[in-house]
Amino acid sequence: MPNPVLYFEIPVTDIDRATAFYEAVFGYDFVRETVDGYEMALFPFAEGGSGATGALAQGDVYVPSLTGPILYFRVDDIDAILTRAMAQGGQVLYPKKDIGPLGFVAEIQDSEGNRIALSQPREP
Repeated sequence: MPNPVLYFEIPVTDIDRATAFYEAVFGYDFVRETVDGYEMALFPFAEGGSGATGALAQGDVYVPSLTGPILYFRVDDIDAILTRAMAQGGQVLYPKKDIGPLGFVAEIQDSEGNRIALSQPREP
């Protein structure tokens, strides 16, 4: 059975600002599209790769929030991501925490006011 999440959309109010934030913090390259009248910045997608992909999405139905679902981004170095997020105007909502065999987690607020979680696996 495949992983249950295929695609996600992160609500933004300023797609240019949000794209700049995610590019600077995570190093992603985005593809900009208009889908059904909504501005989208598509995250990278690797055919056959593990995990889900998605988009930053701007439009009247997209409202950033700290209280909605929390997306976890897998990262190699939480400390580096936290530093870059702060430099881009983000905030640390939940500092880096060791969660035993699963590694480390932290949460940030992005440029748009969304809660985004980070997961760093423990090295073998």
